[in-house]
Amino acid sequence: MVAAFFFAAQAQAAEDLARRREQFSTVWELAKHDPTGNWARLAAGLETYPLYPYLGLASLQRRIKDVKVDEAEAFLKAWPDSLPATLLREAFLPELAKRQDWKNYLALYDDATKNRELRCNALQARLALGQKLDFARDFQSLWLSASDLPDACAAAANWARSEGKLTPALIWQRIDLASAKAAHAGVVAALAAQLDGADKAAAEHIALALRDPIAALKQAGAWPDTPRSRDAVAIAIERLAKRDADAAAAKWDALHGRFHFDKDQQGRALRAIALYRASSYSTDALARLSALPADLADDATREWRVRSALAAGDFKATLATLDSMPPAQRDDPRWRYLRGRMLAKLGRKDEANALFRTLAIEANFFGFLAADQINAGYTICDAELAPNEAVETALRKDRNLTRAFEFFALDRLSEARREWDFAQTTLDAGQRRQAIWLATKEGWIDRAVYAFNQGDDMRLYTLRFPLARKEQIVRDAKAGDIEPAWAYAIIRAESAWTTDARSGANAYGLMQLLPGTAAKVAKANGLDYARASDLFDADVNIALGTRYLGEVAARFDGSPWLGSAAYNAGPGAVDKWVAARESLDPDFFIETIPYKETREYVSRVLAFSVIYDWRLNGSTVSISSRLPRIGQAYAPPNGNALRKAVTCKAAQTKVATN
Repeated sequence: MVAAFFFAAQAQAAEDLARRREQFSTVWELAKHDPTGNWARLAAGLETYPLYPYLGLASLQRRIKDVKVDEAEAFLKAWPDSLPATLLREAFLPELAKRQDWKNYLALYDDATKNRELRCNALQARLALGQKLDFARDFQSLWLSASDLPDACAAAANWARSEGKLTPALIWQRIDLASAKAAHAGVVAALAAQLDGADKAAAEHIALALRDPIAALKQAGAWPDTPRSRDAVAIAIERLAKRDADAAAAKWDALHGRFHFDKDQQGRALRAIALYRASSYSTDALARLSALPADLADDATREWRVRSALAAGDFKATLATLDSMPPAQRDDPRWRYLRGRMLAKLGRKDEANALFRTLAIEANFFGFLAADQINAGYTICDAELAPNEAVETALRKDRNLTRAFEFFALDRLSEARREWDFAQTTLDAGQRRQAIWLATKEGWIDRAVYAFNQGDDMRLYTLRFPLARKEQIVRDAKAGDIEPAWAYAIIRAESAWTTDARSGANAYGLMQLLPGTAAKVAKANGLDYARASDLFDADVNIALGTRYLGEVAARFDGSPWLGSAAYNAGPGAVDKWVAARESLDPDFFIETIPYKETREYVSRVLAFSVIYDWRLNGSTVSISSRLPRIGQAYAPPNGNALRKAVTCKAAQTKVATN
């Protein structure tokens, strides 16, 4: 009888929550758009619902031009230390600035904000009210920005200029930031207008070099041989080299004898020419990199010197360059593994194996490859998150987290993430770990994937590599004639399990499909697909993504490593690389991929495939078996495939929550 009552109560609570969620969604839309204010009457009964403050916020945001100060104050008092309060401030403070109600602006302003517009309006408010500013404390950090300042900063900038604070030295400091960090030609041009004489001309040269390097280099012959003009030439050479390394080299040859470039300027130009010649594997790439004086070389030129020698099959030169790397660079797993391979190629087996043994205990692409070189098992030291009931109980009462989880339940993922991020700022490290565990239990699995990425947290494999949608992924992978572990790895690498992910290249969903690609795959396979937003549906995305992954793999004889490269960079790019370097060993080929993103993507996906294979089966096929030589046919492993044991020589541990 007691059990029946308990389950009936649970069912009633679930029904009430479902009703309140539907009511909230309806009233929220009304509060955003209806000027009558009827939302307040229709919101009766929602006062204890976690997202209730968003109703009042939506109404205030809709009529922000007419909101009175006491209305805003009442809302902020009702919902202190909350994201809705922060969002109201961000909407209402600019309105108070428009009204020039500076007293109330400062009364409602939160000086902890990082919003530059609000910060600058606060400075304007203080000026308007006759308060004194301290340039170094109040405005210098805002001024030293590589990007445009908000219009709201004009008053503070004018004050600083009138006080003689914006010296030519500070203007040049900002120009250097804009040209070196962000390449904002417009910012440099605007700053040039604040200088006089030769300084102004030199700044204009830098702006032109950033905006149109070809035009700048055509004019450079008439420029004076000054430090800033030399900077402009070096910048123009560097930017031109990205487009046309040959043209940049020709311009440098024509100009470098006319200017007295210092070491940094020479390095900037010569490194750019050498690097972009190397990334296209020009015939003189290795010679240009080798000719760079040691004091002009950097990590990037040393890396590309390795790749150029490797692509040419010059193992001695590859090893010599690896040995010339400074310790911090040489100790990277990538270069340790490659050094071992070079030693082995040159007959120094004992040294190679010693190096492989130290690397084989690492659970990454290069550690797995090293283990294969010495026929060792894989080391993956799994750990669990230690439970803490007291912390969990407290977190379940945290209003910010509750709102985040409720938005997630409503599938309002952008709002959920915004509340989640706000909540994290109030938690310590242990509380954050436990919050992530709670999110995972609620089905919000990408929180762990994003958060557990360093230190002992890296060992939380169950959380970092979730086996979500297992039945579907295994089924769809089989339909696409690919291995389920590979499909899982692609999802993990592409979207980190964020179902509504959308890239700058307009790729959608878990497997980051382009709408055009999705349409073709759907038509060829008779699958449902109508519009780009369908790709936010995980069922649709996985069905189409696994078929497409299978098509890409088939183009490269089923090869998962070439298929991964093609999935990231496009099949056409991989065709070109294969045509140029098809005789290279697969691990060498991967290191010579011109695109950094694709190099790292391929190694990441292959390592993830090993981890997911282990998670699915308790053991894994070797990573080397997933690296067939170019032209060699590959088929997904079957039940008879040789598998490697996964062990941990260290004791199993639990990661504490605090």
